[in-house]
Amino acid sequence: MTVGFSSIAKAQTSGSAVKVVVFDAFAVFDPRSVFTAVESHFPGRGSELSATWRTKQFEYCWLRTLDRSYVDFWQVTEDALVFASRAAALELRAETREKLMSAYLQLEPWPDAIPALNAMRGAGLRLGYVSNFTPNMMETNTRRAGAIELFEHRLSTDLVKAFKPDPRAYRMAEQWFGVPRESIVFAAFAGWDAVGAKTYGLKTFWVNRLNAPFEELGAAPDAVGGSLRDLAKYVIA
Repeated sequence: MTVGFSSIAKAQTSGSAVKVVVFDAFAVFDPRSVFTAVESHFPGRGSELSATWRTKQFEYCWLRTLDRSYVDFWQVTEDALVFASRAAALELRAETREKLMSAYLQLEPWPDAIPALNAMRGAGLRLGYVSNFTPNMMETNTRRAGAIELFEHRLSTDLVKAFKPDPRAYRMAEQWFGVPRESIVFAAFAGWDAVGAKTYGLKTFWVNRLNAPFEELGAAPDAVGGSLRDLAKYVIA
């Protein structure tokens, strides 16, 4: 099924009472600084290495969920980095690996993120994460951004030992916030994550910051926007 913008509900509000908004961490934090760090350590090879690293990062998440060999996202990320460097025939020194990994603890929020989060929280909405990030990754980056008090729950896939888009990951929002899925909006950064949440049954807003095409997976988010400002307009009645 091909899904285009014309088939997406793009109303200014969600059309019903939203009580909770949960976020993928990358909808809040810009990952591109990691790729900049890769280029600084491997000039001229950064794009190649970063592309393989990110691809393997998520391939490993999905494979480890399928074969029930879960390790946390930090370990997956490091394993993917080691693979990517070997695939590119690049020497990955221990100190370089440590610096590149530490870039995931120094992510900056997207410029629109904090004002939009404050607006949603000020409107009485309860906020949280449902993320592949480890608890430490979520806490460290959120605290650095001065936003730790905005999030009621920081739900890591570590709790269920299954990465998104496994239904067990999305189910955490209902369980921890104690509200039905009809009252929850999930804000996705990746198109596949938006599809996963929608297939599970959550209302889904795709924060399509990179203007990516829709996934060909037979489902579509309820609404799409390019920033958390657009999300705030959607969820605040």
